[in-house]
Amino acid sequence: MTIRYPVAPPTLADVAERAGVSRQTVSNAINNPDLLRADTLARVQEAIEELGYSPNRAARNLRTRSSHLIGLKFQPAQEGTANAAMDRFVHSLVETAGGAGYHILLFAVGEDEDHLRGYDDLLRATAVDAFIVTDTYLGNPQAAWLRQRRAPFVSFGRPWDDDAADHPWVDVDGAAGVDLATTHLLDRGHQRIAWIGWHKDSRIGEDRRSGWTRAMHGRNLSTTGLASRTEDTVSSGHDAAAVLLDEAQPSAFVCASDTLAMGVLHTLRDRGLTPGHDVSVIGFDDSQVAQVINPGLTSVRQPLEEVAVEIVRALEGLLSTPAVVSPGVLLTPTLAVRETG
Repeated sequence: MTIRYPVAPPTLADVAERAGVSRQTVSNAINNPDLLRADTLARVQEAIEELGYSPNRAARNLRTRSSHLIGLKFQPAQEGTANAAMDRFVHSLVETAGGAGYHILLFAVGEDEDHLRGYDDLLRATAVDAFIVTDTYLGNPQAAWLRQRRAPFVSFGRPWDDDAADHPWVDVDGAAGVDLATTHLLDRGHQRIAWIGWHKDSRIGEDRRSGWTRAMHGRNLSTTGLASRTEDTVSSGHDAAAVLLDEAQPSAFVCASDTLAMGVLHTLRDRGLTPGHDVSVIGFDDSQVAQVINPGLTSVRQPLEEVAVEIVRALEGLLSTPAVVSPGVLLTPTLAVRETG
C-alpha cells in the first residue's frame, strides 16, 4: 500500500528560491511592490503564480495588527413578525465590505446574557478591527461602551438622545418614508388615513409616526382618533386594525412595519374587505412577504444597499491613517407601490 503524505503549501522561501531573489524581496513584492524594479516584480509574481503561493494572513495580521474583520452582532427575526430587513442589510454589507477587503464577523448574544459580552470578548482577543452597531435605541449601552474603550465603530441608526455621540452613523429617514406613503394615499383621494405604530418609547417608531402627522396636517386633516400604538407583531396589528375600523372607520392604513400591515390585511380578510379596493394598506420595510403576498403589499423600501456602501465608506475612514470621522448620513427611502395601496 502506498502512503500519500499531504503536500505542504508553498512558503515565502520557496517563492524566493524559484524567483532567485531574497525573502525580503518577495515580501516587498506582496506588501510594497513600488519598491521593486518592474522586471524583478514580474519575476516574483510569476513564481507566486507558478507555485500557487498564498500569503499567510495570520502572520501578516500579527505584523500589521489588522484582521480585516468587522464585528456585527446579529439577531434573528422575532417570531410572529414578517420583518427580514436585517437579512437583506447583512447580505448587502457582506458584499460591499468584501469589495473593500474586509469580512463581516457575525456574533450572537443570548437573551439572558450580557449584551456587551460579545463585544468585550472580541476586543480582548483583538479579533476585529472595528464594529458595526445596529441597536441605537434609547438606553442601549453599546455605543457608549465602545466609545469609552476607543474602539472604532459605525452605527446603522442615529444616536438617539445621545448628544455626546461623535461616531459615524448611517440611517434611513423614516419620517420621510412615511410622509411619502401618506402623501401617496392622500393624492389618491383618501382623507381618513389611520396610523398603526409602536409604543412611545420607540424613537424609530415615533420618528416614522411624525411623517404621517406631517403629511396629514399639511393637508389640514385631523389625526385625532386615527392612531394606535402597539407591539410589532402580526396579531397586534390585527387587533389594532379591528379597533380602528370600528371606532374611526378609516379608508386607509399606514403602518410602521410590514409586520403590522400584515395584521391589518388579516383583519380586512376576516371582515370580507378587499385590500386596495375597500381599504388601502401600506407597510414599511418592503419585506419579501410584502413582495410575494397576494395582493401585493405597498411598502416603504429602505435603501439598504446604499446604507451598506455608506457604512463601509465610514469604516474605511475610521481605519485609515490618520483616522477620518465621517459626519452622519441620512438616506431617503422610496415607495414600492403594489395592489394594496
